[in-house]
Amino acid sequence: MTDARPSLSEDIGRRERNYLIKMGIRLLCLVLAFTVPAPMPVRILLFAGAVFLPYVAVIGANAPQRRPSADSGLTETGQNEIPRHRREIGS
Repeated sequence: MTDARPSLSEDIGRRERNYLIKMGIRLLCLVLAFTVPAPMPVRILLFAGAVFLPYVAVIGANAPQRRPSADSGLTETGQNEIPRHRREIGS
C-alpha cells in the first residue's frame, strides 16, 4: 500500500458518479413528493430531501480525497510505520 493518490481521471470519475447518484435520489424524492398519495409528513420529508440534496451533492463532489487511515494493517504484521516527519531522505 502506498501513499499515492489515484489519478486525476479516476478521482473526477468517482466524484461525478457520486454526484449523479445523489442527484438521481433528489429527482426521485421530488417526483415522489408530488405524485405519491402519502401523508403530509412523508411528503414534507421527500420535499426536504429534494431541497437539501443538491447542497450535499455539491459539497461531496468538491470534497478532497480522504487519506487511508493510519491503521492500514502495518501494525498487525509487527512493522511500524515511519513517522511522517521522518519520511524525507536525509532527515
